[in-house]
Amino acid sequence: MRPLLIATALVGSLSLHAQAETADGAALIGQDWAKIAEMAKGGEVNFFHWGGSDTINRYIVENIGGRLQAEYGITLNSVPVADAAEVVALIAAEKQVGNVDAGTVDLIWINGENFKAMKAEGLAFCGYVETLPANALVDWTDASIAHDFGVPVEGCEVPWNRAQFAFAHDSATLAEPPQDIAALLDWIKANPGQFTYPAPPDFTGSVFVRHVFYHAAGGPAALMGPFDQAKYDAAAAKTWAILNEIEPFLWRQGKTYPTTVAQLNDLFANGEVALTFNYDAAQFGQAVDAGIYPDTVRSYGLADGTIGNTNYTLIPFNSPNKAAAMVAQDVLLSWEAQLAKADPAVWGAATVLSMDQAGAELAAQFQALPQHPSVVSPNELAELALPELQADWIAAIERGWIAEVGQK
Repeated sequence: MRPLLIATALVGSLSLHAQAETADGAALIGQDWAKIAEMAKGGEVNFFHWGGSDTINRYIVENIGGRLQAEYGITLNSVPVADAAEVVALIAAEKQVGNVDAGTVDLIWINGENFKAMKAEGLAFCGYVETLPANALVDWTDASIAHDFGVPVEGCEVPWNRAQFAFAHDSATLAEPPQDIAALLDWIKANPGQFTYPAPPDFTGSVFVRHVFYHAAGGPAALMGPFDQAKYDAAAAKTWAILNEIEPFLWRQGKTYPTTVAQLNDLFANGEVALTFNYDAAQFGQAVDAGIYPDTVRSYGLADGTIGNTNYTLIPFNSPNKAAAMVAQDVLLSWEAQLAKADPAVWGAATVLSMDQAGAELAAQFQALPQHPSVVSPNELAELALPELQADWIAAIERGWIAEVGQK
């Protein structure tokens, strides 16, 4: 059964009483938290999220769902999806037919282009974020938190994870992997068939193409800010030339591309390619622990930097269970949940909490977490972080790749 159909069936089980009490978002903004928590008791939350990792799915169901049930009697319905854009389209369709208080989705894991679309189309519940107790540990003066791919958050979503692009290699077969984009491009041509990337608009394939775009533009500084057609055209021409030049040297001579990062990971696990990459370096350690990758796998960031961002959870404007969704967001953001999530044995995701605001005692607990030998240190990656482009740039780059590389 398709995830969206599952969710539609789930929403039919919600009590009309709970819907009536918690659908009115305006009544919740600035409300006493104890009252919101009381209103949320016994409710349900349909949480739509990327479902490509068993580890993440288990964390959501067991850690977060278990805590919500134990502390609030809230049932968390995990709804894994392949692409958040499907969920945005569903919410937009509900709005179009006048569904303003009985939506299918209560919470969505989101960022980037999808957030921009939801905010622009009035699909997000906004203005309540400061009501969450855990929000006290978030540094909203940090531009990487306050802006989602250049779009001001403005109280419309709650940070959940930090993500940063990283590469992985098997140190037993490739002791010295290429350390920057220029070296990678040379290495690809010197090692035919050993590299590929997912075809955009796959999220991870798209970010690889953006790294080449940055390289072609001489760095990201010239591309920051609103979309600029002249700057885009200059960098795009160089980017498509580079990617078309390396295409014959890719896996299967570039005649086909993986369509998802999961397919790229399978190629790496089978030894068909020598490098893989991910927005979440913790995934490499999870694959090692699961016996999918050998324990000689190591991950790293490029010397000329890798792109990082923050991802969030968002409550749709027509969620019938906003109070319960707010409680779920507070739990997701809480120190306890963020600490557990940062543990490599649980997930290994980088926290969005400010260590300065958390204080020395809580910060020490994060610093004491073990480091998986296959996972590059988040602190090391952070020193190499590159900013994300605004969403209009990303959409243009994806369209350009499809027209100038993928279809040629």
